[in-house]
Parts: sequence; structure tokens; C-alpha cells
Amino acid sequence: MDLKFNKNEDHNKLLVSELKKRLAQVKLGGGKSRIEKQHAKGKMTARERIAYLLDDDSKAVEIGALVGEGMYEEHGGCPSGGVVIKIGHIKGKQCIVVANDATVKAGAWFPITGKKNLRAQEIAIENRLPIIYLVDSAGVYLPMQDEIFPDKEHFGRIFRNNAVMSSMGITQISAVMGSCVAGGAYLPIMSDEALIVDKTGSIFLAGSYLVKAAIGESIDNETLGGASTHCEISGVTDYKAKDDKDALDKIKNIVGKIGDFDKTGYNREKAQKPKLDPKELYGTLPKMRHDQYDMLEVINRLVDNSEFEQYKEDYGKTILTGYARIDGWAVGIVANQRKVVKNAKGEMQFGGVIYSDSADKATRFIANCNQKKIPLVFLQDVTGFMVGSKSEHGGIIKDGAKMVNAVSNSVVPKFTVVIGNSYGAGNYAMCGKAYDPRLIVAWPSAELAVMSGNSAAKVLLQIETASLKKKGETITKEKEAELFNKIKDRYDNQVSPYYAAARLWTDAIIEPTDTRKWISMGIEAANHAPIEKPFNLGVLQV
Repeated sequence: MDLKFNKNEDHNKLLVSELKKRLAQVKLGGGKSRIEKQHAKGKMTARERIAYLLDDDSKAVEIGALVGEGMYEEHGGCPSGGVVIKIGHIKGKQCIVVANDATVKAGAWFPITGKKNLRAQEIAIENRLPIIYLVDSAGVYLPMQDEIFPDKEHFGRIFRNNAVMSSMGITQISAVMGSCVAGGAYLPIMSDEALIVDKTGSIFLAGSYLVKAAIGESIDNETLGGASTHCEISGVTDYKAKDDKDALDKIKNIVGKIGDFDKTGYNREKAQKPKLDPKELYGTLPKMRHDQYDMLEVINRLVDNSEFEQYKEDYGKTILTGYARIDGWAVGIVANQRKVVKNAKGEMQFGGVIYSDSADKATRFIANCNQKKIPLVFLQDVTGFMVGSKSEHGGIIKDGAKMVNAVSNSVVPKFTVVIGNSYGAGNYAMCGKAYDPRLIVAWPSAELAVMSGNSAAKVLLQIETASLKKKGETITKEKEAELFNKIKDRYDNQVSPYYAAARLWTDAIIEPTDTRKWISMGIEAANHAPIEKPFNLGVLQV
């Protein structure tokens, strides 16, 4: 290996080390002391519950682990959004599990908690996956109720989705393992089956203090809405469990008897490992994001047997398209080529930029994958579409629109991996979050923004200096440099993959070597949901 490879490897492994450190902190939830209090009550933590429930927690994938990072600090923070969500297997059947983390503000719902729960339901709906709710929550976080209560993507949408999933025949099972109050009480009861843990679980629209204040009745919470009340008197819940493990065992038994899914029929053969070592991805990806590299070197370390059948190999070279397998699943790959290439006219084209011929090729390939029922994988390292008079006169907007149209109307499942840059309209054309990828993940090397921090800082600096000059202020070179650095620092924070992950613009930040696992898990999930409409590009500017 050459020196450049070693420098790249050191840099990218440091990024992964930082990721691991942040994830380790997140897994503590509200902190060790609150975990100890949870145990003292005879309760397992959210992560312990999920680990016990799943056949093999190490093979599961976690959605939104870094959600809420750096947010709500004036309220004490909200690690992982106060809820843990994983896709894994229970009794061999793929499910999605949603568990409130009572160590974080007693499991109260912040605005980002609602968004994360809705994402879990979206995944269940898209893939017809059974969804398991492990309820232990104090309900809406009242100091921020105006940001979580009434809107379309707020708390109430959860119950609407419960009803919709029920009508679709998607299995929903709830276990009340702690508090379940006010509006939140509807979630378990709108599920197909509800369990409650004796002495620790409770369900009521209003707790004992509020009942006393509202109607003057004196009653304790256990009598008001405990396990015996709801299993023997009200009939609200279906099963009483003696403790957390008993409840989880009952869920395993229920899931183990669910009939098989209708399969979409995505093609799969026996999985083969890449011939080229995936660990070499760390040395392949450059330390400096403006450096050129060959995306084929990345693809060949992700796909089975390192075999990639290129489509239109010599045309539209700044996007690579072709067929491969990942963990045995047939996939169509659309990837940004990051090295300088020559087109048929001998003209140099910049890596990471989408040109008209590249957009045309990608559009055709996406249509082919839809016709053949092949899932699509997008590997993003894109700076945007080519600009300038030559591109404009050549119809770059029309060709870009064709690609966006194809991505938007694609009916086969799409999966997006943000490897490096994800800037501007390039994010859209390469299936960013707004274009409904079944899963979207980022490597620690990713950046998501309208443009790079350096470019944005230059633009914003021009605006800022012009404004100051209008006010009669003199701008020295030192003052200009100070302003530039201040703007760039602020913008760089916003383009960080952690900023995106905190807001659920991506489902996770992952180690590059875990990419195959995520895509395979995603296609397995998608294979449960038959395609319900034909591929149609609508009105297309040919």
C-alpha cells in the first residue's frame, strides 16, 4: 500500500472511532444513575428489552441512534430521541421494534421523538413489517407541546397510522411496561394485541392527581389503570405479564405463530463475500473530499465476488450504472464517479458532477431496473449538476429533470448510501431523503448541504460584506478573514453527518464495512411488500 492509502486509512479510521465513541455515549440513554433506578424497579432498559426480544441483536440495524444529538440542550437533552428503534428478527420473522427509553425524561416525547416514531411506522407501512411497541412513556414533553401536539407530522399522526396499518393487515403488538398516559394510551389499544406488566405497567387517560383535580375522586394509579384493572375489569389489555421478560416471551410466542408474508420476489442467490477486502475502503476513500478517486474501487469492495456489470460503461462516465449482487440480492447500482474522465468528444469532465449524458444514462438505467424488478442502490458523492453556458445550452435542466422524474416515480425499493458529498440538486437526483429511499445511511465521511462549507462561506461573505459597506463600515482584510472563518465554522457544523443524523435526514451513520448488512436487511424487508402500481414516468421532457 502507498503512503496516500495509509493516510486515507488513518483518517477514515479516526472518523469511525469518533462514531463509535458517540454511539457508546448514546447507548447510556439518560445516564448510568437512571439505568440503575430502572433496574431497581425490576425493569429492563429499552435496549435490554430489545436485545432480549430479538433472535440476535448483533444482526439487527438501529434506526436513528444519533437522533436528537446537540438538540434541546436547554431542556437537558434527548439522547436518541428518547426512543430506540431496531429492525431485526423475532422467531425468524423480520420485525421492527420501537421501545421508549424511560431513562430519558421518563420516556417523554420531544418533537424529534414524534418524528422518529413516525419514521418507524413509515418503514413498517412501506415494507408490511410487523411492528412491536414496548411502551414506557410519560407522554408529551409539556414544555414543548406546541411543537409535538397538533400538526400532521406530530404526536396524533401515530394513532392515525395505527388505524391505517390495522386496515392494511400489518401486525401491531404493544407491551405496556411502564407509564402509558393521556393520548399515548391509545397506541397500545389501537394495536392488534396488548400486553401489560403487573405492578409496573399502567394505562389511563389521566393519572390519579389529575383525576383528583378534575372530578375530586381519590384513587391510586394501580387501581385506576394497572394490570389487574385492565385485564380483569375493563378488558382493555389482552395479556397480563408478571415481569418484563415474561411480557417479551409472550410477544415471541405471538410473533412465532404469524403466517408467512406474500413475497415480492426480488432475485437472490447464495451470498458471496467481495473478492476485494471491504476493510480497504478506509484507504480507498480520500482524506480530502476534493481529491479524486475511482468509485469502482468502492463498488468492488461492497458487491458479491467484486463483480459489477456496467451499463453504458463508455457513456455518461461521471455516473456509474450497473448490475451486481449484495449479500446475494440482485441490485442495480447508481453511483457518482469521483475521478476526472473524458467524454466521447475528448472533453474533460469533473468527477462528482452530473452532466447531461450522465443524467440521461441514469434515467435509462433506473427505468430498466423498474422493468426488471431489481432494487436500486444509490452511492452518493455528488457536488451537483454541471453549470455554465455550455451546459445550459445543452439542456442540463431538462436532462436533470428526467433523472429526478425517474427517481421520483421508481416503484422498486431504493436504498441510499451517502459516502462523501451530497450537495444541492445532486442530493435530489441521487435519491436523497425527500425521494423516499427505504433506508438512507451515511458514512462518517459524508456531508449534506446545499453546497460545501467553503463555497457557502464565500457566497455568504460577499452578502455580509456588502451589507456592512452599505452601513458605512470599512472592511479590512483581517476583518474579512475573521468573518469568513466565523461563517465557515457555523456552516461546517451544519453540513456534518451528525447534524443530519440528529434531525433524521439519514436513518443512521454507519461504518463503511456495515453497508452490505444494511442493504441486505433493507431488501429483505422490501421483499415483504408486493409492488402495487406500474412504473410510469408521466409527462417526460424527452
